[in-house]
Amino acid sequence: MCTKQLSLRRIIIDGVDTSSVPLLTLRNRLAIIPQDPVLFRGTIRFNLDPECKRTDEELWEALEIAQLKQVVFDLDKQLDADVSEEGENFSVGQRQLICLARAFLRKASILIMDEATASIDLKTDNILQTVVSTAFSNRTVITIAHRISTILNSDTVLVLSDGKVMEYDTPQNLLEKEDSIFASLVSRSIDH
Repeated sequence: MCTKQLSLRRIIIDGVDTSSVPLLTLRNRLAIIPQDPVLFRGTIRFNLDPECKRTDEELWEALEIAQLKQVVFDLDKQLDADVSEEGENFSVGQRQLICLARAFLRKASILIMDEATASIDLKTDNILQTVVSTAFSNRTVITIAHRISTILNSDTVLVLSDGKVMEYDTPQNLLEKEDSIFASLVSRSIDH
């Protein structure tokens, strides 16, 4: 009889073992901005606040933070303007910024950005990075990225290869190491 031993890993965020937190509580503490922005058929209001918990003032504040206030203000129905299937009536960058506004409204303690800037232009990427660094400055932000520029200002960098941790340190410390994988990735991104 062959038995396979499972290696259990713990996920510790801000000193808390996530397995000790009830699932619903954990879900309420997380906001995710995915690579492919997810919008639903409905209104802008519904896409920002599907549970109808926020005031119009809060929605406008979130749109202002995401630098979309004027875009939505110029629409005929403003917050009640239609969002087509998958948000096709907005650009990819605008959809991503709506997701950012939604994440801001959740007031979650942890923001996960999963390749959030991979499919947007550099101008929108810069907006997203600026908003995250200011509006989410007092929250934990976990960024999964291939675009090196999106993580250079992070507090810590974790480099993975084939699911294994290869390096974990501040960007500055990793850049100072000659044999650092992170330093070689930064060097390659500058060359291109």
